[in-house]
Amino acid sequence: MNYQIKFRASALKEILSLPEKLSSRVQVAIEALSENPRPFGYIKLHGFENLFRIRIGDIRVVYTIEEEIRIVEIRSVGNRREIYRKR
Repeated sequence: MNYQIKFRASALKEILSLPEKLSSRVQVAIEALSENPRPFGYIKLHGFENLFRIRIGDIRVVYTIEEEIRIVEIRSVGNRREIYRKR
């Protein structure tokens, strides 16, 4: 059974602000999270109970997984230099 993907409004803005080629790669990676929310290379972020990230080149996608209701919420998308400064 697949997970439902939800986006924070700020994450959608961040995806749309990426160059088109990179944006499409990020969208494909996010869609793949619906089938496997813990793909090879995912990392649980230290200091947070339910926060994970995947890497697409220099771009990071930070998300949460709600197992009980099978939802993956995309919280933030951005360059590796800037993504962790928001925390």
